[in-house]
Amino acid sequence: MSKVYWVSTYKSVSDQAALAAYAQLASPAMAAHGGVFLAKGNPVQIIESGMQQRVVLIEFESLEKALAAYNSDGYQAALKVLGNTAIRDIRIVEAS
Repeated sequence: MSKVYWVSTYKSVSDQAALAAYAQLASPAMAAHGGVFLAKGNPVQIIESGMQQRVVLIEFESLEKALAAYNSDGYQAALKVLGNTAIRDIRIVEAS
């Protein structure tokens, strides 16, 4: 299988401090499973029907590694810190 990309868009965030605390835990959890952050932040340009939403793009060697990162104890702890303070859309897509 080819590489995959984890794409997160944040539709809303009600607590920036919770988001920052989540990121402190989530980043090492992703890296521990081979995740490489390619981009994170707000768009510098919006085209067509795009929205001004935080985006995170992480590359993994395989779907299995991406799912292992999501299900890891470290990432699950990060999700508990984030709680219900963010509404996100997360997709994992295969590289072409």
